[in-house]
Amino acid sequence: MRTINDLSLENKKALVRVDFNVPLDGDFNVTDTTRIEAAKPTIIKILEDGGSAILMSHLGRPKAKEAEFSLKHIVEKVQEVIGVQVKFVEDCVGAAAEEAAANLQPGEVLLLENLRYYKEETKGDKGFAEQLSKLGDVYINDAFGTAHRAHASTAIVAEFFEEKAAGYVIEAEIINAKKVLETGVSPITAIMGGSKISDKILIVEKLLNIADNIIIGGGMSYTFIKALGGKIGMSICEDDKQDLALDLLKRAKENNVNIILPLDTVIADDFSNDANIQTVVKGEIPDGWEGLDIGPKTRELFSETIANSKTVIWNGPMGVAEMENFAHGTVAIAHAVKDATSKGAFSLIGGGDSAAAINNLGFGNDVSYVSTGGGALLEYMEGKVLPGIAAIS
Repeated sequence: MRTINDLSLENKKALVRVDFNVPLDGDFNVTDTTRIEAAKPTIIKILEDGGSAILMSHLGRPKAKEAEFSLKHIVEKVQEVIGVQVKFVEDCVGAAAEEAAANLQPGEVLLLENLRYYKEETKGDKGFAEQLSKLGDVYINDAFGTAHRAHASTAIVAEFFEEKAAGYVIEAEIINAKKVLETGVSPITAIMGGSKISDKILIVEKLLNIADNIIIGGGMSYTFIKALGGKIGMSICEDDKQDLALDLLKRAKENNVNIILPLDTVIADDFSNDANIQTVVKGEIPDGWEGLDIGPKTRELFSETIANSKTVIWNGPMGVAEMENFAHGTVAIAHAVKDATSKGAFSLIGGGDSAAAINNLGFGNDVSYVSTGGGALLEYMEGKVLPGIAAIS
């Protein structure tokens, strides 16, 4: 795979797919700049090499061209983060976009309007991709978070460029994933959370050949516990995946991999932060109650396992982390991963809720690498070909 370091950028207009799908508050202020900060080195490299950068991204999932999804809301924050004035054009294809790109001088940055204002983007439309390609001389994909989608701007547009490469974000994502997959130092511990086994089947199967320990928390743990005969009350459960859960436990035993399930659970009588709460041992959740977080004994067990690890990957929360009363498990895991890293472990945080937990606690610089793309990272680690990476390889 070619990277930005392999391109000659002097006097070139670089069309760059970035992932600026950032969270906004009610006043359209950016509340997390992680993805903008991640793209900064690629943008600065282009400018320092004498080129100009034309940035394209999506924001949210607009059904039409709703103003709330306009990338104009983030221009000021992008300028602040990268330290360079950013021009903005209210379209991403057509005459206005082409004129703005043509007038761009070396050292300047242009941000295009939301790609998903056009349905052709997510459909991977070739004609739309060709229109985008008219804006630049070289193509750089640095949007790892969308690299698993065969969209016009991530996979198809590359067909129209002879000079194309990965930016620093994609390069770093692949390097760090390989530190788990190929060169991980044992003991290797994978922490899997989230609500469904079905979302994580392939990665768990892959980890059975790599990991020493697989910690299972979050909603997906209740499918395992019920399959083993436990009572889970109203807890989330994939009944059709119970046989799979038992099979994974059997295969883990055959591979000498420890699958570690919760010892206790924080339960509530309603899916609300204000619900009545109690802690029960694994498999003893009464009817009318549901598990919403791992309990204190589990936090201790999981943390001890992490502390004794040399390589750690974490993907998915341990409970309903958006509710303060059920975030304790996720916070405990974040602290444990941070502490293990400080003692020399390599830690990869797999995007999404795990990345949010690490960043919200201010631990972003205290772990080895925080991925910008949860779904893309999982698919890459599962061994799938990511269209956005294949297109520049």
